[in-house]
Amino acid sequence: MAGHGTEEHPHGADRLCEAGDRVYSRAVRRGRVPRRDAEPVPCLLELALLHPDPDDMDFLVPTAPQEVMTRLLRGMYDEVSASHRRVGSVVAAFERYAGLGRRVREPSAGVEGTAIRVLDGLSRIQAAMDEATQACTTEVLTVQPGGIRREHELSEGLHRALALRGRGVRMRDLYTHVARHGQGLLNYLELMGDTVEARTLDEVIDRLILFDRTVAFVPANADRTMALELRHPGLVEYLVTVFERLWRLAIPLTAPLPDTGIEGISHREQSIAALLAEGHQDAVIAERLGISVRTCRAHIARLSETLGAASRTQLGVRIAQAGLDGPPRTSGGASLTAPGQESPTAR
Repeated sequence: MAGHGTEEHPHGADRLCEAGDRVYSRAVRRGRVPRRDAEPVPCLLELALLHPDPDDMDFLVPTAPQEVMTRLLRGMYDEVSASHRRVGSVVAAFERYAGLGRRVREPSAGVEGTAIRVLDGLSRIQAAMDEATQACTTEVLTVQPGGIRREHELSEGLHRALALRGRGVRMRDLYTHVARHGQGLLNYLELMGDTVEARTLDEVIDRLILFDRTVAFVPANADRTMALELRHPGLVEYLVTVFERLWRLAIPLTAPLPDTGIEGISHREQSIAALLAEGHQDAVIAERLGISVRTCRAHIARLSETLGAASRTQLGVRIAQAGLDGPPRTSGGASLTAPGQESPTAR
């Protein structure tokens, strides 16, 4: 039966067949459906969209739509994270192999430069960035990790941004959600007008700048005094794919962050809860979300108070009970209450 269902219904939970959609929709509306209704669509059981009713095995109950969405989003997020790790591995391997060949013939005059060039020092990085800016004619894509963008950080590349705007080059920037709270970023976007489109995520990959989908710049060390200039078409195309997938998951800066659906818990606290559930320490969580460790711990304290947790161990249990151990939702839902809280409408 399972094999037959797989052949007849080659799809995932994000795009059901017509028969599966009808049965699952009916199960969501009614709370359960007779098992015989699902026999023509075994895909619903294979995808865990329906499961047996423990009180009556002749009926099937639906998996909550919110849980299905969380499962799908986690898969997409894991895919993007894996892509980021693969980029790092490819670059590291290329550098190692390139270092073995000290007698590689230098490119002759008139031939395009090497696929990967190490830029040592801020002056060389700035010069290479200026050169790429002058050659850019269509599009710039950037990922800017960290928290609130300081005025001096924004002003460092302002001359390049203004030059690009003057030539009609479109720009798309990805930031963390924390960057929304910086007035410097808001002033910068107001200055650039509709030339720049910005979106935000809970966390992003390390800094990335792509010019015309032909040249990319990424950091080569922790303090960013070294960078890699990448011109290999395969590598650049790969980084563009990573950016586009992040962009699709991100929220426009002009749109509000989605409600968590749980009373008293903010979107940031939901993100912190998910990372706590994965076992990360405070410093790691703070770095990934672009906030200070002190701010992170303040959010954890409020999270513990809201969920009624007296210890870190108990907090982990309460996070799982409240369904906060997955990625934040991208759309609002029915208001839920944390364990131990009474719904205001129930009074």
